[in-house]
Amino acid sequence: MYQKKITYHQENNEELSIRELLKKWLIPKKWQHFFRIQQDVLINGQYHSFNTIVQDNDVITLNFNFPPRTEQHYLPGNDPVDVVYEDDDIIVVNKVAGKKTHPNKTDESDSLMNDVETYLKNGHPYMVHRIDMETSGLVLISKTPYLVPIFNRQLSSKTLHREYLALVNLDASINESGTIKQPIGQDPTDVRKRMVTSDGLSATTEYQVVEKNADFALLRLNLLTGRTHQLRVHLSYNHWPIVNDPLYNPHAKTGNLLLFAHKLTFSQPFSGKTKIIQANLSKNMYNLICADLTATKKLT
Repeated sequence: MYQKKITYHQENNEELSIRELLKKWLIPKKWQHFFRIQQDVLINGQYHSFNTIVQDNDVITLNFNFPPRTEQHYLPGNDPVDVVYEDDDIIVVNKVAGKKTHPNKTDESDSLMNDVETYLKNGHPYMVHRIDMETSGLVLISKTPYLVPIFNRQLSSKTLHREYLALVNLDASINESGTIKQPIGQDPTDVRKRMVTSDGLSATTEYQVVEKNADFALLRLNLLTGRTHQLRVHLSYNHWPIVNDPLYNPHAKTGNLLLFAHKLTFSQPFSGKTKIIQANLSKNMYNLICADLTATKKLT
């Protein structure tokens, strides 16, 4: 059983019932039902009707005494993990380029989730989101399956937000900022690839130029949707392919894909507080970006 104790802090003089507070915390309706019929929500150690108004500094105990939606464990991995943030419920790690976020088969042990399985020792990781194998950067992982649906709702409502940095080849001119809205679907000629297609799923990417010269630009990218290969497809479609992209960049590949998930913003479960986590570029990626931006001409 997973148990969570929270000291409730009233915001803006709000008066919320237990039912309204559970809804605010994005707890699924089915779980709210279990909490009520099993009397597994306690206020200062006592069960109360769900219409009870929660008072400032009340201690709320949630006993998740029912099966989670998913329960998947991984084989132990062998590589160390770069932990950027960790608390009792979550861990944020900096994934290296070239490593899968999760295994595709139960007998695989070479993904990030396998490595975190080893790191947690007495616990297990539960995947909240993934990034492409070729992409490096931040990945949020839950230590309990009971938080995954809450984070899924944050992903849907955009309160869990991911920001990327990418170095691109400028095969066409680029504005200082903009929004790319192009639907993305399967490439019929290559099962590995996606493409902009009129019958694809809606996809929206925001970009801002951080620095540029005649040949390259460093972009800050915001995902407003989460389609497979979205950033890579959108940028390539606009003739700004990400440097070293093996699938979408026609230029010669000289190293790892220069796409980095550098910032995560989300709402801490059961608190409403915004958490922002950032990671520094690896030394190798930083040096490559600096070299490419300064190799030919002065920055504009």
